[in-house]
Amino acid sequence: MTALIAAWLAHLIAAASPGPSILLAARTGVTQGIRTGLWLCSGLALGALIWAMAALFGLAALFRVVPTLLWAFKLVGAAFLIWIAAQMWRHARAPLEIPANGLAVPQTPFAAFRLGLFAQLANPKPAIFFGAVFVAAVPPGTAPILVAALLASVFANEMICTLAVARAFSLSAPRRVYLRFKLVIDRAFGGALAALGVKLATT
Repeated sequence: MTALIAAWLAHLIAAASPGPSILLAARTGVTQGIRTGLWLCSGLALGALIWAMAALFGLAALFRVVPTLLWAFKLVGAAFLIWIAAQMWRHARAPLEIPANGLAVPQTPFAAFRLGLFAQLANPKPAIFFGAVFVAAVPPGTAPILVAALLASVFANEMICTLAVARAFSLSAPRRVYLRFKLVIDRAFGGALAALGVKLATT
C-alpha cells in the first residue's frame, strides 16, 4: 500500500508539471472556457490512463528492448506537437469570433476531447514514467482492485491538474489579458509547444 501511495503521489507531481497537457489546458480555458476545457481534459486524462495501462502490460519494457520503436514514437509525437504549435503561430493574428459571453466560438466536445487524447498519446514519455514508477510500485500478485484503484487515480490526477489550469485561465481577468495580447500569447504558447516537441524528438 505504501508503494502504491508513493506511485500515486509521483504521478500527481508529474501531472502538475508544465508540459503539453498544461499548455493546451491553459489555452483552451482562456479562449473557449471551462466547458470546452472539460472535454479537452477528459481526453488528456484518458490518454494518461492508456499509457499507464500500456506500461503495466509491458509497453515500457518493449521500448527498452526495441529502442527503434521508442524513437519512432518520439518522432511522430514531436511532429504532432509541432503541428499544433504551427497552427497556433499561423492563426495568432486572426481575430477571435467573440459572441456576447466574451469567449471564442468553441470546438465541438468531440473535437476538444480528440485533441486532448491525441496530444497525450503523442507523447511517449508518460509510458517511460509509468514503466519506471508503476512497474516497480506494483508487485506481482497485487490485488486487481488495488491496481484498478491506482489506474483510477491516474485518470483523476490528470483530470484534476489540467482542469484546474483550464478553470484558472477561463476566469475573466486572464481572458481580458489574452484578448488584449492575443498575438504575443498565442505565439508564446506555440513557441513553447514547439520547443517541447523538439525536446521530445532529441532526448
